Amino acid sequence: MTRVATFGNYQSALLDLMSAQSRAEQAQERIASEKIATDMAGYGRGAESLTSLTSTQARLEGFISTGETAAARLSAQDMALTRIYEGGTGAREAIANSLAAGRIDNLMTELGLQYQTVVGGLNAEHQGAYLFGGGRGDTAPATARTLADLAAAPSTASTFANDSLKQKSRIDENTTLETGFLANEVGGPLTEVFRNLQAFQNGSPVTVNGVTYTPAGSGTLTGQPDANVTAFLKAQMDQFDKVNADLTNQTAKNGLLQNHVETALDAHEGQKTALQKMMKDKSGYDPAKAITDLQLAQVAIQASAQIVNSLKSTSLLDLLR
Repeated sequence: MTRVATFGNYQSALLDLMSAQSRAEQAQERIASEKIATDMAGYGRGAESLTSLTSTQARLEGFISTGETAAARLSAQDMALTRIYEGGTGAREAIANSLAAGRIDNLMTELGLQYQTVVGGLNAEHQGAYLFGGGRGDTAPATARTLADLAAAPSTASTFANDSLKQKSRIDENTTLETGFLANEVGGPLTEVFRNLQAFQNGSPVTVNGVTYTPAGSGTLTGQPDANVTAFLKAQMDQFDKVNADLTNQTAKNGLLQNHVETALDAHEGQKTALQKMMKDKSGYDPAKAITDLQLAQVAIQASAQIVNSLKSTSLLDLLR
């Protein structure tokens, strides 16, 4: 004979209520996370595949982060290289305009300003570090701030404080790019031309391409230029043409690196989208089903709660009387 007890009815109703609450909570978690489970244990046999996809996604996110950092740095370098080039071409134009006018009274002042433009580019910063300092991102690589400082230095090389470590960026599994430039390599030849101009102004002989130009004395670069000064300045214009052409090549190289990084980022973004779709398919998440499950669970909770409430006023003792 089957026994019927008040305790058994309560226990059965409470178990139904707890089960309905658990199903509602699970459905809410799926809706909130857009996943079928919040841990790998909930995926059963599909956990191994999802673990592999998650690992791939983590590596991909790392490459995207590295690529975005490299792209930002290359963009900053492009602006700095452009500024250095503007200083070089500005100096060349200043000499050409002065010779054309037949007076070079303000030439050294103009050259000093253009040199400061060059120094500003060489000492450009990105995210708190000097772009062209190599591994010494906390030290300004171009130390001679004025033409006077430059001429007083024992050599052009001594005016650069950068080391030889160039920035490298791994943008995918098989590609590592050397994205950094060094101040002495970028600005060394250009700085040498400025140094020769100031040395000549100070009265020191200057040798260019095997030809030595000797000034008449200190302060020669002013007033109306004679044949010797004119020849010297024209030789310096030729030097500016060469170093400015090299700067153009450096800027073009930076642009090629930018294009390469952008292409890699586009590819990674495409892979990321495809990977997200695969993970969503593997997770088995169905928004419509999750909402339906939630609604059914809520109905079950209400029904179980009503049963429990009705049992409060019902006892088998009342039936036995």
